Amino acid sequence: MDHAADFGLSALAETVCSRVAFRIDEPTVTALAARAALDEDHQLSRDVRLLLESPLPDETLHAVWLAATRRGFDPAEHGLDTREWLRRLLDACPPHPPVESEGPSAVSEEELRDAVTAELSLLAPALATAIPVPNLVHALERVAGEADADLGLRLLLRALKAYGVRVPHDQYHRLLGLGDRLDYPLTAVFEGLSVRWPPLDTIRRDFEFGFGLPQLSRLFDTEWGAGRYESTQAIREQVIRLAHADNGLVPGAQAAVLLDDVTSLLDSPLTDEEITAVWRTASRRRHAGEEFDTDGRTWLRRIAEVCRERLDDVDPAYTPKPRPARTDLADAVLTEICATAPALDAAGAALLGKVVTHADPGLGFRLLLRLLDACATPLTEDQCSRIERLGDHFGYGEDFMRRELQPHMTRLRTCTRPAGTAS
Repeated sequence: MDHAADFGLSALAETVCSRVAFRIDEPTVTALAARAALDEDHQLSRDVRLLLESPLPDETLHAVWLAATRRGFDPAEHGLDTREWLRRLLDACPPHPPVESEGPSAVSEEELRDAVTAELSLLAPALATAIPVPNLVHALERVAGEADADLGLRLLLRALKAYGVRVPHDQYHRLLGLGDRLDYPLTAVFEGLSVRWPPLDTIRRDFEFGFGLPQLSRLFDTEWGAGRYESTQAIREQVIRLAHADNGLVPGAQAAVLLDDVTSLLDSPLTDEEITAVWRTASRRRHAGEEFDTDGRTWLRRIAEVCRERLDDVDPAYTPKPRPARTDLADAVLTEICATAPALDAAGAALLGKVVTHADPGLGFRLLLRLLDACATPLTEDQCSRIERLGDHFGYGEDFMRRELQPHMTRLRTCTRPAGTAS
């Protein structure tokens, strides 16, 4: 089953931890477990069974549970040893057949166990200082090594979140990588995790999803959501939505790159009419009437205002700095614009060319990606390869470029499928 957030025993621990203002007793926790099972969290019973079938002593099981729940429910205070309580949990969860593997795992149990143990070793001083549970690091190591490394990783993450233990930025990315290889939802790793973030840096563009002005244009695409913007507040909320879309990122990252894109256009020699046309072309609002974006420069200033508010909130000391434009890549971007001009139409291609030469080649390239996607433009395999390499030269994340090119590659495979092949 696909999960939208944390799952299994670690998700139950999160629920217990979040109910500190309510009375928590053994029947309550058992009822919460039964509800999770009814919601088809089949992993809960599997996690409990893994612990019960392991050779782990009661004090180890007790330690990891207390840490994961921030002592929100202690079975010992209710006259239960931890194994007896786990058996009651298992009785509350209907058994489920084993999940059939869809193929070899992306990470072996041994590799995962070693990775979890390595992260625990690095976190040991912080865990010992922040979490008042004796021998917790050793207990988590034993869960990972003697029960299940996946469960050990999720219980480690839950303990870090429960006590607000700050994780170094590089370690955070390693934990994200482990979660990705295990097919965790991203929120299972980053949601609630305290990270020691580096300073905001607009030069880094290794986003996984869309960002900046091209992404904002998607939110205002009239062909996807005509009629949604009936008030000034609704319009502003769409900008706020993107400026705040930095869960799992350095706080303020989306606002900073959006402000950078807007500033590059506002500071460029493009005319007011050209700036308006750039925005309306990207958002497919060319035929919109007298609306909020009739004057492109005024609209961009309103976007910048929202970005500055977000940045003042998360990092008051942040000062936007001019980012050197990748003029060395301008010719390569112009080549791709020319190659796709027939699909974009002459006016759209000319506008993109002006953004590349007079504002920022990187922004022009991302606007090109946006329009290729919006127009469902057919690309050759060679074009996809060139565009992918360009994205790498600009420093855009591999996941971001894969998402941008995936629809084109899918169409390419469909077009080249031999006649008679089943769809």
